[in-house]
Amino acid sequence: MTETAASTLLETKIPGLRLWRRGKVRDVYDLGERLLVVATDRISAFDVVLPTGIPQKGVVLTQLSLFWFQLLEGLTPNHVVTGDVAEYGPALQPYRDQLEGRSMLVVKTDPFPVECVVRGYITGSGWKDYQATGAVCGIELPRGLKESDRLDPPIFTPSTKAETGHDENISFERMAGIVGAARAAELRDLSLEIYRRARAHAEGRGVILADTKFEFGTRDGRVVWIDEALTPDSSRFWSREAYAPGRSQPSYDKQFVRDYLESIRWDKQPPAPSLPDDVVDRTRAKYLEAYERITGKKL
Repeated sequence: MTETAASTLLETKIPGLRLWRRGKVRDVYDLGERLLVVATDRISAFDVVLPTGIPQKGVVLTQLSLFWFQLLEGLTPNHVVTGDVAEYGPALQPYRDQLEGRSMLVVKTDPFPVECVVRGYITGSGWKDYQATGAVCGIELPRGLKESDRLDPPIFTPSTKAETGHDENISFERMAGIVGAARAAELRDLSLEIYRRARAHAEGRGVILADTKFEFGTRDGRVVWIDEALTPDSSRFWSREAYAPGRSQPSYDKQFVRDYLESIRWDKQPPAPSLPDDVVDRTRAKYLEAYERITGKKL
């Protein structure tokens, strides 16, 4: 085991706080009017959490989210109260080693039961959909597109939120039936505008934002941007220098992990196998590179 791999945080333990939920990556504690969201170093693949973590992954997810929330705060309110552990109150100071850099204190909202997905390039499941039907999630696209081609304008393809397993792509009309027509239009327009602003920023840093997913809730009747913001776990980032349409692109995410698991012919059922050190180290480097290129700062 490498020195960095030994320093991963796979699970938080904060006695006296009510654990609201433990997701694939985040441990969320209920503080009454607020939530404490802690991004661990857990990593999942094919909807299974792996026994091996990626050092600093949770720090990258949190700090990149805080960067985007601040950069784009003029577009819509977000749920962040603070990411500074010193402002969490005295009861949480003994747990700084679990919280520093990887946690956020956020306001509670009433989340919408849909994910707002924006696609600016045709790739992944969208490419498969297009090859089969000429459309992505029911949205007709021009003929003759190549894999990884840019979509102008980008398209909005919502999905359901699955607690386990895969989210299900749904039509805008079905989304409107779930959240109401006016809210659906508001969330679509907001998602597309956030994506356009973020894509322009990323391109200026040599990074392509191929697609992403947003989550929103309401508080006092207003839409609030919640969860994470434009991270390698919720988005597909590519290098502009390496970009070449007509094939899949290397991503700033857990592609090394997926490739390794495919190579050993894992059946994608729990329990998942451990990851070798080289896969851990290469994946960690990709997450750190995404942060540094997008923010222009070292972590």
